[in-house]
Amino acid sequence: MNIRNVAIIAHVDHGKTTLVDGLLKQSHTFRDNEAAMSQTLIMDSNDQERERGITILAKNTAVINNNTKINIIDTPGHADFAGEVERTLNMADGAILVVDAQEGPMPQTKFVLKKALDIGLRLIVVINKIDKRDARIEEVISRTNDLFLDLATHDSHLDFPIYYAISREGKAWSEPPADFNTPADLSPIFDAIIEYVPAPEADNTKPFQMLVTSLDRDNYQGKYIIGRIKRGIAKPGLSVAIMKKDGTRVSANIDKVYVSQGLKRLEVSQAEAGDIVALTGLKNAEIGETIADAINPEALPIIEIEEPTLKISISANTSPFAGREGTFVTSRQLLERIYKELETNVSMRLEIGDGGEFILSGRGELHLSVFIENLRREGFEMQVGKPQVITKVIDGITVEPVEELTIDVATDHVGSVTSEVGRRKGMLLHQEENNDSTTRLVFEIATRGSLGLRNQLLTLSRGTAVMNSLFMRFEPVGSPIPKLRSGALISSQTGKAVTYGLDIAQGRGITFIPPSTEVYEGMIVGLNNRESDIEINVTKQKKQTNVRAASSDIATILTPPTILSLEQCLDFLEDDELLEATPKSLRLRKKHLTQSARAKSRK
Repeated sequence: MNIRNVAIIAHVDHGKTTLVDGLLKQSHTFRDNEAAMSQTLIMDSNDQERERGITILAKNTAVINNNTKINIIDTPGHADFAGEVERTLNMADGAILVVDAQEGPMPQTKFVLKKALDIGLRLIVVINKIDKRDARIEEVISRTNDLFLDLATHDSHLDFPIYYAISREGKAWSEPPADFNTPADLSPIFDAIIEYVPAPEADNTKPFQMLVTSLDRDNYQGKYIIGRIKRGIAKPGLSVAIMKKDGTRVSANIDKVYVSQGLKRLEVSQAEAGDIVALTGLKNAEIGETIADAINPEALPIIEIEEPTLKISISANTSPFAGREGTFVTSRQLLERIYKELETNVSMRLEIGDGGEFILSGRGELHLSVFIENLRREGFEMQVGKPQVITKVIDGITVEPVEELTIDVATDHVGSVTSEVGRRKGMLLHQEENNDSTTRLVFEIATRGSLGLRNQLLTLSRGTAVMNSLFMRFEPVGSPIPKLRSGALISSQTGKAVTYGLDIAQGRGITFIPPSTEVYEGMIVGLNNRESDIEINVTKQKKQTNVRAASSDIATILTPPTILSLEQCLDFLEDDELLEATPKSLRLRKKHLTQSARAKSRK
């Protein structure tokens, strides 16, 4: 059977996973009565992927069209999961670049396209969501052409077909339709894959060789080794050598061979070169290593993954409420789980710091917060420090990461957004008004200055700002950025917060907790209106007296508290603060819980 290996790449929310849904359904992969036929975002099986509406883990599926097997690789669209994109693109021979017909090319579009061109993939462009009210198809095509011109390193990179789609409705055309209601399906996309994506260069007669690109695990077969067969044939019982990264070899035998069929893995008696497979029986294999024929083992080049730019400390919970809400609460349990994560999360790094801290490095706040949220859902308790930018020393000079920051915001809020980014030493590169009363601002800013910016922009823009960033380069560390956050409201007592105490706190600023919340001394319960921290007793009851005042029967009405998400909590943190994260709660606290301990630490 003919094989095509194609990756779907795009910026966040440009319709990539929805397009994969349509390809799966229209290839008759499922029976008409199967549940998947009525689902959306079929490939986003992870709970967080469905809740956040983003793809976090790259996944592959396969469909049959015109007697051709098409392996489809759905990649993440967020820059923080670029490590997933970098390694999984190596399994493909072509890529479909999905671009939103209104937004046009965005920062991650640029990143994934550059990676695809560097590898030499054949590109097919799909202008998606052409039925949007503010779609600007011609302008988006022009900007996409400009992007190819900027990134192309060979004339062939500029030769690509363009298709037009409404992936939500499962429709595609080779020319923009006069009427979106015209009956259509995704046949043009299937035909384009078969016509433009080259068949994999593969030789079944040579000894077996495969690069481990991904890992998976289940309770039945244990560890699955996933990759594309570079040459030879994979079959159960084949003796292989695992070519480790340190140059050593480990002997093993393939137990079972699986290929993708829709959302399922199908066990086969053999798989040929060029196909994407999952192998069992190779428990010592890791991502980036080569599985080769035992008689003639040769290693393939290791995929280079870009270095992390952000680090965060995680340790066992030490708050007064430690152990109340979690199942796994010790440092040993936490470290075991981190080691397990490192097996598959190739962009993450670990250092063991002083005092039982585990320093995790990743590609951004979202990359790290997704892992922390997974830990919470699995029953872990922990405390987390403020995210810190990773610096390097190059030729004796300390350098820090700088990123391109793109902000789409209602035009009315451009001034306040520009001012806020300017306070953080950001430099405006480009400003462009869109057709929908919004403006696109492009800045260059040190990653250090972008920490905590998302929350601030949402507040300034009344929730209308959309922020995207892309790593550009390392530059010498710039001047210090002033403290950008007001002080904290800190609980001075342990007990239950009451309406009277919270009403007093709201006279000082914004509160983060409702009445009846259990608090402890040193816990952060809100944000002060002023720059300094202030202690406040939110457990304080109203004094009862025999004197009846005229206003005594008026009920106290509190402003609803601001409930922070996990990312917002991480953005909030200062150097002397921690986030206590448990399966049930997120609590902000000071590292030193008592006022006297905090005073000593400042000396």
